[in-house]
Amino acid sequence: MSLKEFSLFAVLFMVLLGSCRDQPTTKANQLPQNNIKKDSIVPEVPVKVVKKEEEAFELTEDNAIEFFFNYSKTLKENKVKLTTSLGEITIELFNNVPYHKANFIYLTKMGYFNNTYFHRVVKNFIIQGGNADNVETAEKRSKIGRYLLPPDTRKGHKHHRGVVSMPSSEINNPHKLASPYEFFIVVTKPGSYHLDGGYTPFGRVIDGMDVVDKINSQPVDNGDWPSQNIYILKAEAF
Repeated sequence: MSLKEFSLFAVLFMVLLGSCRDQPTTKANQLPQNNIKKDSIVPEVPVKVVKKEEEAFELTEDNAIEFFFNYSKTLKENKVKLTTSLGEITIELFNNVPYHKANFIYLTKMGYFNNTYFHRVVKNFIIQGGNADNVETAEKRSKIGRYLLPPDTRKGHKHHRGVVSMPSSEINNPHKLASPYEFFIVVTKPGSYHLDGGYTPFGRVIDGMDVVDKINSQPVDNGDWPSQNIYILKAEAF
C-alpha cells in the first residue's frame, strides 16, 4: 500500500469512528436487561394454606360413655349456677356419679341450658328443666348429638328434698336410660323416696331452694306446663 493510499484509508476510518460515537441510543436498539442484582432475593408469593374445616364432634350412643369417662377426668368444676327468670339456683354435683356429673357440666359449658325452660311443674313434687319448644333448643340438641346415659342408682343417694336427678327417656326404655338433656329437682318434704332405684340423683341444691319453691308454686295447665314460661336464662359451671 502506498503512502497516499494509507493516508486516505486512515482519514476514512476516523470519519466512520466519529459517526458511530455520535449515533443516539434508542430503546429500539437496546438489549433487554435483567435488573435483578445477583445478591438480591426474589420475594416469594405467599401461598394461601386452606385449613380443612374440622368435623364437628357429635355424641352418639356408641361414643358417649367413653367420652364422658375421659371428660370427667379433666373436670375441676363441681357446681352449676342456674340463673332463672325467678332467681338463682346453685347445684353441687356428686362426684361418685361421674357420667351424669360430666354430662351436666358439658352441656352447661356448651351453652345448652341457656334459654331453656323449667317446662314441667308438679305441685309439691318436682320441677323439671332443660327443654323448650323453640327452634334454638332443637338445633342445640341436633349439634350436640343423640344419646342416652345408663342409670347409676346404687351410689347411696336418695331423692331427698332439693336433690337433682335425671329423668328417663320417653322412648321405649325398659332399662330407664336417662335423658341427658333434662333434669328435675325434688320439692317434696322430706323427699320422694319412691323414685329411688329408678332414677339417678347426681346433685343437690345448696343455694336457692326458695327459688325452687317459687317455681313450684307457679300456675300450670293440665299438662303440668307453666302458664307462663319460666326461663333458665343462663347456666354457669364453677
